[in-house]
Amino acid sequence: MCLAIPARIEKILGNNRALAHLGGVSREISTCLLDDVVVGDYVILHVGFALTKLNEVEAQKTLALLHTLTTNNKSNKKEESLYALS
Repeated sequence: MCLAIPARIEKILGNNRALAHLGGVSREISTCLLDDVVVGDYVILHVGFALTKLNEVEAQKTLALLHTLTTNNKSNKKEESLYALS
């Protein structure tokens, strides 16, 4: 399964590269597949490549959903650990 996630552009580095913010981490990415990427844009990121731009509202909705999924997954693992102890 492949996962592409929203990332916010923090800095344009030149040579079709940018610094993107991903959930508390900054990472250098390629913007070679897009035109006119600017600081503050949200992009869909997959294996280090910005695939498309995304508006901020949709990016925030997707990030909130991913946060909910990971939070629920952590809760489920804690419950499973408790059952294993009984």
